[in-house]
Amino acid sequence: MSDTQNTENPRVVVITGASRGIGRLLAQKLGAQGAAVVVNYKVNADLAEESLADVVAAGGSGFTVQADIEIPDDIDRLFDEVRQRYGRLDAFVANAAASAFKPVSQLKVHHLDRSYAMNTRSFVLGAIRAAELMDDGGRILAITSYGSLRAFPTYAALGAAKAANEAYVKFMATEYGPRRITVNAVNGGLIDTDSLDYFYNRVPGMAPMQSVLEKIPLGRPGTADDMADAADFLLSAKAGYITGQVLQVDGGLTIVSPPFWADTTGDLREAVLGEGASGAAVAPAVYSGE
Repeated sequence: MSDTQNTENPRVVVITGASRGIGRLLAQKLGAQGAAVVVNYKVNADLAEESLADVVAAGGSGFTVQADIEIPDDIDRLFDEVRQRYGRLDAFVANAAASAFKPVSQLKVHHLDRSYAMNTRSFVLGAIRAAELMDDGGRILAITSYGSLRAFPTYAALGAAKAANEAYVKFMATEYGPRRITVNAVNGGLIDTDSLDYFYNRVPGMAPMQSVLEKIPLGRPGTADDMADAADFLLSAKAGYITGQVLQVDGGLTIVSPPFWADTTGDLREAVLGEGASGAAVAPAVYSGE
């Protein structure tokens, strides 16, 4: 699998939800490598065409496909069009996601069904169809989020779906490995996208985003570029011996726990964070066993 431009035999990549955000940036990066990118979208054809124009301007090619990935027949139609156009596939990126942000007690049957269909079932069915077109190895990649690892209010439906996808990544990696198909996930923390804005600024009663950002070791939200760069790496030849893994792109969010450095004070804060001028060392606390 080459990352260089080849106009006669380009790398073919399907990206769901590629009309905006992380999917659009990834499509453009792959276009710059000469890839043929299949830009999937659900509703906004104009945005999808703009995304494809970015791909072409960067040096790639491709086409757009309207398909609602909640609908299995639409998933089949998406991959049927890829087969008809190229006869093969090199990479599939399950990027599109949506869910209801509600407390568990307020989840209805249709919330559960649609969250499963949109996020988990679409990934599994898409991966199955993608693998059928990967005769010479390939890449399957799921975009997930830190709600698969950490529990917080109103994220249960989507977080559980993302956790299921990460479990599927491991099973798929085991089964598809002998065919030289790698399967991985990129797990994003607080990534500055429309979804983050909606979650923190439009869900009634949600905690202020700043109260979370100050707990992150790197002290800032991630960018769509951060995610797209990580995905680009896992799709590349450089990641050929990586499979069944979840790459955390979260500024350290999922490695910390209370007590947070942001909540420390005095000498401890000065010694560790360097906010004071004294530079005084802090003697380690010793557990006496009593």
